[in-house]
Amino acid sequence: VLLPFLCCLSTAAAGKLLVIPMDGSHWLSMKEVLAELSKRGHEIVVVAPDIKLLIDPSEQYTLKTYPVPYKREELEELMRALGTSSFSEQSFLTRFLEIWENFRKSSAMFQAACSSLLYNKELMKFIEESNFDAVFTDPMTPCGQIVALHFSIPSVFFLRGVPCAIDIYAAQGPNPPSYVPQLLSLNTDRMTFLQRVKNVLISFSEYFTCGIIFSPFERLASDFFQKPMTLPQLLSHGSVWLKRIDFVFEYPMPVMPSMVFIGGINCGKKKLLSQ
Repeated sequence: VLLPFLCCLSTAAAGKLLVIPMDGSHWLSMKEVLAELSKRGHEIVVVAPDIKLLIDPSEQYTLKTYPVPYKREELEELMRALGTSSFSEQSFLTRFLEIWENFRKSSAMFQAACSSLLYNKELMKFIEESNFDAVFTDPMTPCGQIVALHFSIPSVFFLRGVPCAIDIYAAQGPNPPSYVPQLLSLNTDRMTFLQRVKNVLISFSEYFTCGIIFSPFERLASDFFQKPMTLPQLLSHGSVWLKRIDFVFEYPMPVMPSMVFIGGINCGKKKLLSQ
């Protein structure tokens, strides 16, 4: 009885994937995923600026680049500054101001790159005519989501997190600041009353600082779509959130059904210990 139905079944078809990545360490994890997708027969096109750090051509995907209005030296200097400020042992206020300033500079640079992509008529025409099945992107720079929304293509986010918990708010997840420790607070999941107050104040400050940091992208998206657009509104259209975290290293917190934890993807494959 089942034989006629089995004859109607076919193997899973490979798809066409548009990848709009973020350069730097973010790319290293994404590249591993693309290698596995390529082995499974998927057609992959990576779109990146012509000025980049780690995104190189590969047999596993087609790389298409577009010109951007900055130099490689500027990008390298910005990446060095971000790393130095992130691991410095200065006071909280000093680190906060330095990281905020570096994020502001990087946001302006990535916004310029995104604008170069969105208004590159030849490349945008290629994307439109290619009929991609999905956009695979890092929402730390929401350019990929702007492209996905513009062409009505489902988007898959690949990330560890977005500053100020924007990823959680975009997915409509709860993030109570009196219970979930904020970034750079040095609080644990067991806080005193004063530590909870500090945590709430930091969350308020993040609301204003991230509004400034991500405002170039919000202006770009608003101009491109010809209507007001905030970053949470933009990212709220994401279909799946692949998060490179795990509660082994992160504080437990509420998550939404569209969020999938893949923290193990960053674990190195070591040889087994001998008996």
